[in-house]
Amino acid sequence: MPSPAASTASFRNLLRRFGRNRRGSAAVEFAVIAPVFFGLLFAIIETAIIFFAGQVLETITQSSARYVMTGQAQNANFQASDFKTYLCNQIPAAMFTCANLSVDVQSYTTFSSATPCYAGGNFVNNMQYNPGIQGSVVRVCVYYPWPQIVTGLGYNITNYAGNTRLLVAAAAFKNEPY
Repeated sequence: MPSPAASTASFRNLLRRFGRNRRGSAAVEFAVIAPVFFGLLFAIIETAIIFFAGQVLETITQSSARYVMTGQAQNANFQASDFKTYLCNQIPAAMFTCANLSVDVQSYTTFSSATPCYAGGNFVNNMQYNPGIQGSVVRVCVYYPWPQIVTGLGYNITNYAGNTRLLVAAAAFKNEPY
């Protein structure tokens, strides 16, 4: 039977050999760093996609608002559903779901009387459609709740219920004579 001193010496010898052996160190270091690296990478990608989706929504809103500003929607007797369909026809199908889109068109007498689309806080789904007449000030707001995937690791840019970010696009203009 080996003495306790011999087993202690062999254990120290084993620790020394383990400390000098570098064959698996890269795999261990990668296993430690990989979750943080991939979490950061996915958060960057998701943020870029959200900003891109916001820009697409802004472009679609501006284009659709022009249809109201020039009087084409009023002359065609558009209703709320018609305007939403017109807006949805411009949306890239792979990016947005038209059923989740909310459109609010309000008419005002002056720019100073117009209310903001979404000033933070609670989103009230009280959508209206009033494109106004010639010379009226119109505000078009388009809302889309964008689902978020990467909300852990301290990264959370949601501002709406259910792990979503409410994308808001707006256009304010004065209707042209038509």
